[in-house]
Amino acid sequence: MPIQPIRLFGDPVLRKPAIEVVDFDKELRRLVEDLTDTMMEAPGAGLAAPQIGVGLRVFTWHVDGELGHLVNPRLELSSDTQHGPEGCLSIPDLSFDCTRALSVVAHGFDMHGEPVVIEGSELLARAIQHETDHLDGVLFVDRLDADARKAAMKAIREAEWFGLEQPRVKVSPHATNGLGF
Repeated sequence: MPIQPIRLFGDPVLRKPAIEVVDFDKELRRLVEDLTDTMMEAPGAGLAAPQIGVGLRVFTWHVDGELGHLVNPRLELSSDTQHGPEGCLSIPDLSFDCTRALSVVAHGFDMHGEPVVIEGSELLARAIQHETDHLDGVLFVDRLDADARKAAMKAIREAEWFGLEQPRVKVSPHATNGLGF
């Protein structure tokens, strides 16, 4: 499948909540393939559909040798937390310490519409929370404390890629229920 351009910080699609998947068809399977191929090429620990300009609630991950995807996730978060470095393919070459739940139970579906439950801790939990945030229009820099967020925004504004022309997808190759996401 073709590698897709990854949308960068500042692209409005990254701030728009994604819509639930209702059609578990070959277009969805193609989207999961595109996400997987693009994530592996980058490389990254995860990639959400909005990061390639598709406003559907789907993401992929590749953590500790495990490759997976989740559609329409709902998360149960532990009360225990972890604090550590986090980065994002939409904010390239930068990472900042971010607090997340230490473990997560994620409920959702696979690309065929079968229910799945993913349990993860540490890096997998971080990746699942990060990618689910993307589906809600939230970026990890939004989760930083005030001082760290200020430093992150300064680093983003100084990054070579900041303000560059973003790729625009006028018509998504993936089903969007006619909503134009």
